[in-house]
Parts: sequence; C-alpha cells; structure tokens
Amino acid sequence: METTITTSVIVTDMLPEHYPQVKAIYELGMATNNATLETKAPDWEEWDAKYMKSCRLVALQNGVVAGWAALTAVSGRCVYAGVAEDSVYIHPDFKGQGIGKLLLQKLVLASEQEGIWTLQAGILNENKASIKLHEQCGFRILGVRERLGQLHGQWRDICLMERRSNVVGV
Repeated sequence: METTITTSVIVTDMLPEHYPQVKAIYELGMATNNATLETKAPDWEEWDAKYMKSCRLVALQNGVVAGWAALTAVSGRCVYAGVAEDSVYIHPDFKGQGIGKLLLQKLVLASEQEGIWTLQAGILNENKASIKLHEQCGFRILGVRERLGQLHGQWRDICLMERRSNVVGV
C-alpha cells in the first residue's frame, strides 16, 4: 500500500528497518505522559510479536519516519478475530500536518481489507488531539474508564472509542 499526500510524504507498509525510528517516535510519545501508560518501548522482537503482521504503516517524509500506525488484536478468541485496537504516533516535528489523520484513514482501509469489523482505541482522557483525530475518522466515544491504569503512580482515565466498519461484518 502506498499513497502520496505531497511530493515528500508517503504512507507505506512498515518494514523492520523502520523500527528504530518507530521506537524513537513511541518514546517521544511516552515522554509526554499523555500517549500511553507504557513506560518503556519494547525491542523489535517484542514489538513484532505484539502487533498484527498486517496493518502496520509508516508515513515517510523525505525518507524519514514522520509517524506510524499499527493494530493489535484485542483477543486470541476466534469470536473476536475481527476486533483490533489501533496505535497512532506522530513525531512532534510533524504534528499538525494531517499525517495522523492520513495514517488513521489508511489504517482503517487496511483493517477492512484484513476482515476487521471493529476498531477500538483506548486514549488517555487528557489527549484531546487524539480523541478529536479518532472522531474525525469515524470513531465514537463509548465512555471513560475511570482510573483504569497507573502511570508513574498516578491513576489515569482512559477514553474508550470504537469504529464499526460499514463494509465488513455488516
């Protein structure tokens, strides 16, 4: 999958060689304390085992990873085979350029090609930009899960969002 949005930004499948930059972007997200409850980025092998083999995208600007998006299965049970959770991260230098929206839109399309009928997102409640991005891409807020997890000893609320496919599982 390859899509050009300008002469210098391309969304394409993530390759293992992209992972050092993907990891760095993930770590920058962690440093905000509003992107994830995780506190340490995994090595490639752990990351590769966690995320679905398909539906891994990067946005490249002049060969540099500006952002990434990927899916994880929500359950190993076959009845939930069409349900996945998304992750979308943008390097701070590239925020506000529409790259996150493009990545999430392409991730939605890729997920439907893989038979995914429901995407969910668990977003720290303070991350209003991510909540807005997901709403722009057809996600709806299901509710806020209060004090779901801790980050640095502080309980955090998670906004649970969902997008149901209009073409898969209808």
